[in-house]
Amino acid sequence: MTAPTPPRPPASGPPSGPPSGPPPGTPPLAGFTPPPAPTGRPVWPPPEATVVTTGVSKSFGSLVAVSEMSFAVGPGVTALLGPNGAGKSTLIRLLCGLTAPSTGEILVAGGNPRFDREARRRLGLVPQQDGVFERERALEVVKLAATLSGLPDPEEQARVALNTVELDPDMKRPVGTFSKGMRQRVKIAQAIVHNPAVLVLDEPLNGLDPRQRRQMIALFHQLGNEGRTVLVSSHVLEEVERFGSHVLVIAKGRLAAQGDFHAIRDLMDDQPLRIRVHCQRPRVVASTLLQGGSVSGVAVTGEDEIEVTTTEVRTFRRAVAVACQVNGARLEEVVPLDDDLESVFRYLVGMGP
Repeated sequence: MTAPTPPRPPASGPPSGPPSGPPPGTPPLAGFTPPPAPTGRPVWPPPEATVVTTGVSKSFGSLVAVSEMSFAVGPGVTALLGPNGAGKSTLIRLLCGLTAPSTGEILVAGGNPRFDREARRRLGLVPQQDGVFERERALEVVKLAATLSGLPDPEEQARVALNTVELDPDMKRPVGTFSKGMRQRVKIAQAIVHNPAVLVLDEPLNGLDPRQRRQMIALFHQLGNEGRTVLVSSHVLEEVERFGSHVLVIAKGRLAAQGDFHAIRDLMDDQPLRIRVHCQRPRVVASTLLQGGSVSGVAVTGEDEIEVTTTEVRTFRRAVAVACQVNGARLEEVVPLDDDLESVFRYLVGMGP
C-alpha cells in the first residue's frame, strides 16, 4: 500500500502562515487556542496542517535514508512507526531543522525549521539521546531552556514544567545521578517549558515505570486536545495504540501509510482478515460457510468457537448470520483477530500476515 502523492506547491513556494504559537511568557499548559486557518492557501498543504513535508528525500552518499516523503499532520497526537533502519530518526532530524533535506520542502508551524527562527520557537523536541547537563540540578537545566526561549520569568516557567512531569523543582541532586526515567522527564520538561505549538518526541517513554508511562501518555493527549501537534516516535506497538489511532508508518525510507490504522486496515482488501466466531454447533456452521464461499479457510477451535479467514468481510458478516440461522445455532459473538495496529504494521512493512 503506498501513500498518495500530493500536488506540488506553486513554484514560488508555500505561503507563510501567521505565527501559531503563543507569545513568550504564556504559562506552559495554559489554554492554547490555535489561530484560524489562513485563507487563500492551495489544496496542498491542507490549511489545518502544522507539519508538512513535500517530496522530501535525504541521502548520505549512496544511502537514501528518506525517499520522496510527502505528508501533512495537524493538531492532535500522531504516532510515527517503523522498524529499525526505516528512517524515523532521520525524519525527526529533518522536521526539527537539525539536518537539511537533499530535495523537497518542509514546513513546521508555518516556516522552515532549519532557517525560520519563529518556526523553531514554536517547536519542542524530546530527543532519544539524553543530552542533558549532568552536573546541574533539574531546575537549572529546564530554566536554561526557558531562558533560551526568551521567556520573561524562566525560573517560574521551569518550575511549572517540572511539576507537570512530576519532578520536584527544588530537588538538590544533579541530573547525572537521576534514573533513566527521571532524566527522560527532565527532557520532556525542557521541551514543553516554552509552550510549543508542535512537539516532537523520539521514544519518550523509555525508562519510565508503568505509572509514569500512563501519566506521560495522559499529558501528550492533554497537549493534543489543547490544539497542539504532538508527533511521537515509538517501537512499542502497545504503547502506540494508547497514543491514539492516527499513525504515520515508514518502511525502507518511504511513507507506507498515514491515517487511522483501523481505516487503513479496512482499505487493505487484498489482505485476508482472521475472525473468531462464537456460536452453537460450530462444525455444521463451519461447513455451511465453506460451501457458501464467503471464507477462504475455517477451523473449529473450541466447543463453541471457529476461526475463519476471509477477504470479503461484508459478505462474511451476512453469511455467518445466515449459516447460524439455517442450522438452528445461536450466534454469540464475531471478533476480528487482526484488526489491530500490530497486524496493520506487519502488513505495511512487508513482514507478512
